[in-house]
Amino acid sequence: MDEVDVVDGVRGLDRRLLSALHARGADPRVATAARGLSWVGEHGTLWLAAALAAAAVDRGRRGVWLRGTALTAAAHLTSTGVKRVVRRPRPAHVEPLVRTAGRHSFPSSHASSATAAVAVLAYGAPGTPLVLRAAAPLAVAMCLSRLVVGVHYPSDVAAGVALGALTARLGARWVVSGHG
Repeated sequence: MDEVDVVDGVRGLDRRLLSALHARGADPRVATAARGLSWVGEHGTLWLAAALAAAAVDRGRRGVWLRGTALTAAAHLTSTGVKRVVRRPRPAHVEPLVRTAGRHSFPSSHASSATAAVAVLAYGAPGTPLVLRAAAPLAVAMCLSRLVVGVHYPSDVAAGVALGALTARLGARWVVSGHG
């Protein structure tokens, strides 16, 4: 098996998985939930707003929350930059259920910001297990929503998750202590 066969196999799997998950959007309840998650996740809005709200309420850890906000924004901006370099077109074989801010799909910025936000909670804000228990499933749902609405391939979402996790891991010490 040569490299071309492997790449073609991965592309085929990506398309089949996307088609299967996108088909779940035929259920109006699933489509509505996926659209809502896509909307609140645009530009990392949900995660940034939640962290800023936490900074306003939790004065003792305000700096941690603000640095976590900055790190989540950095993950989003980094994924946007990677999109401009890679320039992978969005899936054309399924009808999208939402409009998108851009034409490129790799990596998923929704997945990058969602993963970074949850990882910041795990690495940078220990002592918030209730928040983490609520945020982690929400982040997973947001990642899956991008497939249900048909605007990303699974590999786009996986790359976004990896980028968000890496960004959070690299900045974890800074988030906690304010020092790199």
